Amino acid sequence: MDLQAIKQAAEGYKADMTAFLRAMISHPSESCEEKEVVMCIKAEMEKLSYDEVEIDGLGNVIGWMGEGDKIIAIDSHIDTVGIGNIDNWTADPYKGYEDDEVIYGRGGSDQEGGMASATYGVKIMKDMSLIPDGYKIMVVGSVQEEDCDGMCWQYIVNKFLPAKGLKKEQIEFVISTEPTDGGIYRGHRGRMEIRVDVKGVSCHGSAPERGDNAIYKMADILQDVRALNENPADDSVEIKGLVKMLDPKYNPEHYEDARFLGRGTCTTSQIFYTSPSRCAVADSCSISIDRRMTAGETWDSCLQEIRDLPHVKQYGDDVTVSMYMYDRPSWTGEVYETEAYFPTWINKESAAHVQALIDAHNALYGADRIGPEGAMHLRHRPLTDKWTFSTNGVAIQGRYGIPCVGFGPGAESQAHAPNEITWKQDLVTCAALYAAVPSFYKEENKTGEVAQFRATLTDNDIK
Repeated sequence: MDLQAIKQAAEGYKADMTAFLRAMISHPSESCEEKEVVMCIKAEMEKLSYDEVEIDGLGNVIGWMGEGDKIIAIDSHIDTVGIGNIDNWTADPYKGYEDDEVIYGRGGSDQEGGMASATYGVKIMKDMSLIPDGYKIMVVGSVQEEDCDGMCWQYIVNKFLPAKGLKKEQIEFVISTEPTDGGIYRGHRGRMEIRVDVKGVSCHGSAPERGDNAIYKMADILQDVRALNENPADDSVEIKGLVKMLDPKYNPEHYEDARFLGRGTCTTSQIFYTSPSRCAVADSCSISIDRRMTAGETWDSCLQEIRDLPHVKQYGDDVTVSMYMYDRPSWTGEVYETEAYFPTWINKESAAHVQALIDAHNALYGADRIGPEGAMHLRHRPLTDKWTFSTNGVAIQGRYGIPCVGFGPGAESQAHAPNEITWKQDLVTCAALYAAVPSFYKEENKTGEVAQFRATLTDNDIK
């Protein structure tokens, strides 16, 4: 294997990857509205002579190279969030622009840049005969990740693969191309979406004492939720904060993993109410809670800690705490109903698939993170680390135990932000590494369990 030739090939495709990424950015592709960008990706793969390109029933676009029974997959979600307040953007988020170093536009870092690098990295792999005997490469442009991370892979595992006569056990590992700031990532916190509903009784606003104001009850609960996130874990407070899971006193089995991932968090993300009019007492109020889960926290413990908040207990049967479900139709009209629970996962650094990326990076670029000058202030940290946000790994590794590892262009801090950018040099670096990784994967070093931590699943009937 000629590493210099791989790097030269990736550099030679810089302009093509840039043009491809800008084409993807030009197609607004919020969750469930990805059709145009899917067709853009399909056309690019066909132009590059992929062995097979297909769109599954959910709308994921999947390209194949090679003919073996074993699969190495590379995943990029191709949906984006919206643009928010357009006044916060200095240029059109879909027309974008480029200069010598960066590409500007919604989806550049999060994460259509990963799709560009993966598509061309596997092209290099095929052209330079780097696909090992007995293997084929599966390049996935996955949909609806921003809405419901991992659901796309639930569909792939339970619908798409069986329809092709394939099994998830044939997948040796998956590389997630989510942005990693030049690092190799082996896990992240899980999350769940919690709903709290409060009942009240309406009455005329001129005599509010006749009613029972649900908004006032929820105001008390909101302060408890805030305290749960912000309080310390000592005896000075009634509500012990989520930071407690970093302490072996509260999390004796998993505090070290929790310290690696970071503490859990919770924040109120939405609020709703009903009232007969603006001249009436509100008779219901509901909130959504975005709950990020560290090692040692479970879906039922997270629900229970909301139920145990002082004002939730005070208002008793007037309060219901539940977990959201997801059933939004994809751009094809397909519905794959699932729960809004996304399991925490960490891989062992010694796992064969993680070591393949580390070894490839060391051979190509050395043992430290690299990147363009404009990005290096974010990259002076260990090469092997974890994401702060959540990825499709919640299903790939968290739900199904398929080995997963991350290396992708761009920066986490660019995700969901106005004036999003990514770096051209990252596209090149990632394409080269993707092309080289299969040659560094030592199948003989596989072990039965690659996970350092995987959260338990719920008792719901979810596949």
